Amino acid sequence: MQLEFFQFTNPGDRQYNQDYMAHIIENDYALFIVADGLGGHQAGEQASQFFCQGMLNCSHTYSKKIASNPASVFSDWIDEAVVEMKTLFDDDLIADQAYTTCAILYLDNDRAIAAHCGDSRVYRLNPKEIVWRTLDHSVPQDLLSVGLISEEELAHHPEQNHLTRSINANRAQPVDIKLFSPILKNETFVLCSDGFWGNIKPDELLQLADLDSNIVNINRLAMLSVYRANGNSDNLTVMTVRNRKD
Repeated sequence: MQLEFFQFTNPGDRQYNQDYMAHIIENDYALFIVADGLGGHQAGEQASQFFCQGMLNCSHTYSKKIASNPASVFSDWIDEAVVEMKTLFDDDLIADQAYTTCAILYLDNDRAIAAHCGDSRVYRLNPKEIVWRTLDHSVPQDLLSVGLISEEELAHHPEQNHLTRSINANRAQPVDIKLFSPILKNETFVLCSDGFWGNIKPDELLQLADLDSNIVNINRLAMLSVYRANGNSDNLTVMTVRNRKD
């Protein structure tokens, strides 16, 4: 793998940014995380940051085990990150109301693994199409899944912020995990919070899969998302990861 990686975060029209992003790129693997904190300013900021820190703190241990049983080991890795998250809260009572979503991507030479909880997303793209995306843990996604609303209606549904799952240090919630074959040459993964994808059209998202796409393109789409929110933009975070080599 020869990874090309860009990232961007912005508070949008909010006073504070409760999104958090983190990554680690080693010789034999790479890990990327976007988290969107919930539960009020301080609680949300800490939840997203502590979860990301937990994933990074466990990375050396679990990356060495991943080949034995990728899905099971990655699930254990996330569980351990939540334990680390609880430790970082250090018995602070705010932990009980501190929640976060997550979108996670793990890459090595033998596989790609995507995981998520809540409505932060992972997309797999090539220059022609959105190959796959995570399915939000939200009321509108459930309505979409049974055909009661359209994909276009999902982002602006009045219950868009009603999540059916999120991560909390004191309450276990399942995280969806998807195994893929290794990332292909010139293929792109995108990780983002709902503040980004909620105001971006599918054909615009595909611009991030263009082989010439870079941080300028990401910034432009992010600012377009803020503009379309008409003064009510949420925090927004986006990462793109592309493989430049077989």
